[in-house]
Amino acid sequence: MIPPRSTITPPIGLDTMPPVSEARFTIGDVVRHRLFAFRGVIFDVDPVFANSEEWYAAIPEDVRPKRDQPFYHLLAENAESSYIAYVSQQNLEHDETEEPIDHPAIPNLFEPFTQGRYALRREHRH
Repeated sequence: MIPPRSTITPPIGLDTMPPVSEARFTIGDVVRHRLFAFRGVIFDVDPVFANSEEWYAAIPEDVRPKRDQPFYHLLAENAESSYIAYVSQQNLEHDETEEPIDHPAIPNLFEPFTQGRYALRREHRH
Protein backbone atom coordinates (compact mmCIF):
# COMPACT_ATOMS: atom_id res chain seq x y z
CA MET A 1 0.00 0.00 0.00
CA ILE A 2 1.29 3.45 -0.92
CA PRO A 3 1.07 6.00 1.92
CA PRO A 4 -0.87 9.23 1.30
CA ARG A 5 1.23 11.99 -0.32
CA SER A 6 1.39 14.07 2.85
CA THR A 7 3.29 11.32 4.68
CA ILE A 8 5.94 10.59 2.02
CA THR A 9 9.34 11.81 3.16
CA PRO A 10 11.66 13.12 0.43
CA PRO A 11 14.92 11.19 -0.04
CA ILE A 12 17.76 12.39 2.15
CA GLY A 13 19.20 15.63 0.79
CA LEU A 14 16.35 16.48 -1.57
CA ASP A 15 14.59 18.56 1.07
CA THR A 16 17.66 20.83 1.28
CA MET A 17 18.28 21.19 -2.46
CA PRO A 18 18.07 24.78 -3.74
CA PRO A 19 15.18 25.60 -6.06
CA VAL A 20 16.14 25.30 -9.71
CA SER A 21 15.52 28.24 -12.00
CA GLU A 22 14.45 27.64 -15.55
CA ALA A 23 17.33 27.87 -18.02
CA ARG A 24 16.87 30.67 -20.56
CA PHE A 25 19.61 29.37 -22.86
CA THR A 26 20.50 26.00 -24.30
CA ILE A 27 23.52 24.19 -25.69
CA GLY A 28 24.49 25.76 -29.01
CA ASP A 29 23.13 29.24 -28.24
CA VAL A 30 25.46 32.17 -28.92
CA VAL A 31 25.43 34.58 -25.98
CA ARG A 32 27.27 37.64 -24.74
CA HIS A 33 28.19 38.79 -21.25
CA ARG A 34 26.15 41.77 -19.97
CA LEU A 35 29.08 43.40 -18.13
CA PHE A 36 32.26 42.26 -19.85
CA ALA A 37 33.26 42.34 -23.52
CA PHE A 38 33.09 38.69 -24.50
CA ARG A 39 30.73 36.30 -26.20
CA GLY A 40 30.58 32.56 -26.62
CA VAL A 41 28.67 29.41 -27.46
CA ILE A 42 27.13 27.33 -24.66
CA PHE A 43 28.45 23.77 -24.44
CA ASP A 44 27.14 22.74 -21.00
CA VAL A 45 24.66 23.93 -18.35
CA ASP A 46 24.64 23.51 -14.56
CA PRO A 47 21.17 24.00 -13.00
CA VAL A 48 22.79 25.87 -10.07
CA PHE A 49 26.34 27.02 -9.24
CA ALA A 50 28.68 24.01 -9.37
CA ASN A 51 32.20 25.48 -9.41
CA SER A 52 34.70 25.77 -6.55
CA GLU A 53 34.35 28.03 -3.53
CA GLU A 54 37.69 29.63 -4.46
CA TRP A 55 36.33 30.54 -7.89
CA TYR A 56 33.19 32.06 -6.36
CA ALA A 57 35.10 34.00 -3.68
CA ALA A 58 37.41 35.49 -6.34
CA ILE A 59 34.47 37.37 -7.91
CA PRO A 60 34.20 40.92 -6.51
CA GLU A 61 31.17 41.12 -4.19
CA ASP A 62 29.57 43.98 -6.11
CA VAL A 63 29.26 41.78 -9.24
CA ARG A 64 29.08 38.32 -7.60
CA PRO A 65 26.06 36.43 -8.99
CA LYS A 66 23.52 34.47 -6.98
CA ARG A 67 24.26 30.73 -6.75
CA ASP A 68 20.67 29.48 -7.21
CA GLN A 69 20.42 30.01 -10.95
CA PRO A 70 21.72 28.20 -14.02
CA PHE A 71 25.42 28.60 -14.82
CA TYR A 72 26.70 28.07 -18.34
CA HIS A 73 29.98 26.72 -19.70
CA LEU A 74 31.01 28.72 -22.77
CA LEU A 75 33.58 28.41 -25.51
CA ALA A 76 34.28 32.12 -25.32
CA GLU A 77 36.15 34.79 -27.24
CA ASN A 78 37.10 38.41 -26.71
CA ALA A 79 39.22 40.78 -28.80
CA GLU A 80 42.48 39.12 -27.66
CA SER A 81 41.87 35.40 -27.21
CA SER A 82 39.59 32.40 -26.92
CA TYR A 83 39.02 30.52 -23.67
CA ILE A 84 36.44 28.65 -21.57
CA ALA A 85 34.16 30.75 -19.34
CA TYR A 86 31.68 29.86 -16.58
CA VAL A 87 28.90 32.45 -16.40
CA SER A 88 25.67 32.90 -14.43
CA GLN A 89 22.37 33.25 -16.27
CA GLN A 90 21.85 36.77 -14.88
CA ASN A 91 25.00 37.92 -16.69
CA LEU A 92 24.16 36.55 -20.13
CA GLU A 93 21.99 37.70 -23.00
CA HIS A 94 21.47 36.43 -26.53
CA ASP A 95 24.09 37.71 -28.95
CA GLU A 96 22.37 39.51 -31.82
CA THR A 97 25.38 39.86 -34.14
CA GLU A 98 24.59 36.67 -36.09
CA GLU A 99 28.37 36.10 -36.25
CA PRO A 100 30.09 32.76 -35.48
CA ILE A 101 32.39 32.36 -32.46
CA ASP A 102 36.12 31.98 -33.14
CA HIS A 103 37.20 29.19 -30.77
CA PRO A 104 39.42 26.22 -31.71
CA ALA A 105 37.24 23.67 -29.84
CA ILE A 106 34.06 24.45 -31.77
CA PRO A 107 34.64 22.05 -34.72
CA ASN A 108 35.10 19.14 -32.29
CA LEU A 109 31.77 19.76 -30.53
CA PHE A 110 29.49 21.48 -33.02
CA GLU A 111 28.31 21.42 -36.61
CA PRO A 112 29.01 24.59 -38.64
CA PHE A 113 27.31 27.82 -37.51
CA THR A 114 23.82 28.02 -39.05
CA GLN A 115 20.95 30.48 -38.53
CA GLY A 116 22.59 32.19 -35.55
CA ARG A 117 23.43 29.08 -33.51
CA TYR A 118 25.38 25.86 -33.35
CA ALA A 119 24.05 22.28 -33.38
CA LEU A 120 25.86 19.71 -31.27
CA ARG A 121 27.62 17.03 -33.34
CA ARG A 122 25.75 13.73 -33.41
CA GLU A 123 28.44 11.88 -31.41
CA HIS A 124 28.00 14.32 -28.48
CA ARG A 125 24.22 14.06 -28.21
CA HIS A 126 22.65 11.92 -25.48
